[in-house]
Amino acid sequence: MTTSLQDGQSVAGRAAARDSPLAAQVCGAAQGRGDARDLAPAPWLHARALLPLPDGARGCAADRRKKKDLDILEIPSIPNPFPELCCSPFTSVLSAGLFPKANSRKKQVIKVYSEDETSRALEVPSDITARDVCQLLILKNHYIDDHSWTLFEHLPRIGLERTIEDHELVIEVLSNWGMEEENKLYFRKNYAKYEFFKSPMYFFPEHMVSFATETNGEISPTQILQMFLSSSTYPEIHGFLHAKEQGKKSWKKIYFLLRRSGLYFSTKGTSKEPRHLQFFSEFGSSDIYVSLAGKKKHGAPTTYGFCFKPNKAGGPRDLKMLCADEEQSRTCWVTAIRLLKYGMQLYQNYMHPYQGRSGCSSQSISPMRSISENSLVAMDFSGQKSRVIENPTEALSVAVEEGLAWRKKGCLRLGTHGSPTASSQSSSTNIAIHRSQPWFHHKISRDEAQRLIIQQGLVDGVFLVRDSQSNPKTFVLSMSHGQKIKHFQIIPVEDDGEMFHTLDEGHTRFTDLIQLVEFYQLNKGVLPCKLKHYCARIAL
Repeated sequence: MTTSLQDGQSVAGRAAARDSPLAAQVCGAAQGRGDARDLAPAPWLHARALLPLPDGARGCAADRRKKKDLDILEIPSIPNPFPELCCSPFTSVLSAGLFPKANSRKKQVIKVYSEDETSRALEVPSDITARDVCQLLILKNHYIDDHSWTLFEHLPRIGLERTIEDHELVIEVLSNWGMEEENKLYFRKNYAKYEFFKSPMYFFPEHMVSFATETNGEISPTQILQMFLSSSTYPEIHGFLHAKEQGKKSWKKIYFLLRRSGLYFSTKGTSKEPRHLQFFSEFGSSDIYVSLAGKKKHGAPTTYGFCFKPNKAGGPRDLKMLCADEEQSRTCWVTAIRLLKYGMQLYQNYMHPYQGRSGCSSQSISPMRSISENSLVAMDFSGQKSRVIENPTEALSVAVEEGLAWRKKGCLRLGTHGSPTASSQSSSTNIAIHRSQPWFHHKISRDEAQRLIIQQGLVDGVFLVRDSQSNPKTFVLSMSHGQKIKHFQIIPVEDDGEMFHTLDEGHTRFTDLIQLVEFYQLNKGVLPCKLKHYCARIAL
């Protein structure tokens, strides 16, 4: 037997090529020859390939091969439209390469709303995270990124809202929504998102924290935070909460205990004995939401409600509603549950805000500002030669001085030519100049101001300025301090025919509200702290 197995397979391949002329031409054009040696032979051809061929048959086969080579050489070179047919002889023809590979990053259109109900549609990949969506909106709208922009899940039908963590996949969140639900994604600032890493003393009051094991000496809030992030130890959060009874409209005040394994309540007073503790909810398959209208929709005894909602779509009966007596207590419970559920992932989100899965990587985004803003520098043109002001403190003081000088020039320009109405024009201009500022909110109520501040985080120094509802001629500075919202009346004072604004009964006077806000951003004065972050309603 002079014919080898490989020669037999080549003959079998040529036999298959004779049966399929299209396959023979494709393979020959792709490889520059007329045979179809790389075609995978059918299994039943192997037995015939082992038989020796007569000399006459060999000659005829050679002639046919030469003739076919000449024919194919005349055909112009074309790209191979069927590369899967030119496979290895030891590979099955019906291999996985014949079928198109599924695209793992299918795109989907999502709609994101702002606080003024304007919206923007985005086409995003299926693995985009909440942080990546925020980064897209920041870049598209040229906002300054101070790591406080947040994506919220808003459920209006049941009056709930929650912060979507930066690492969560947005498409997965949307997949849990029901078809008939009018849920929305909101984009706004949340200064308190990671504030517990900076100031843990405001989030974990001593009377609500205990430890499963005995500790030597006092435990600082920073050590409590480290215990939450550790997998071996954990603090216990305890206290009374109002719980809504399942299937009923009534609420009952019960003693609760939060541990790493879940949330428990005591059936006997404040007892922590295992026989008196009953399981209430766990964190793995549920998300923690804040109630926006607990009194109206669920009959809650206070406005500081929160609840556990299953990840999958469910009705109001699946909610486990709770209610605290004050905002500090609710903040402590919600923060502790977030830490126990996500652990070190939250800390990584805080330390590395630009580690996303999708195309918005740290290489394609600016660290803090847009490109145009990063190219701006402070310049001093007061001398014979201009210079760049490199000291940030000096640059800030120069900016304040320039602003004050600009206002003085404006007042002098309005008061020229001896006009009898110059003072009235100047005062009216000073009154109206603040309306274009993002921190000013025209004609909103006290409750609306508190809602805006709570939405953007109860962090020290979050503020806004609004018209007074009780006295139309005055303004009110509403600000957050110590997990509470405080209101300070800005009183107009007249001196020598000029109007001024003051917070301290005339000891410190300002010609307009912009001067007042800039002063208290740099100085504490009579306020409990400096003004740091202003509440603004942005438009997309």
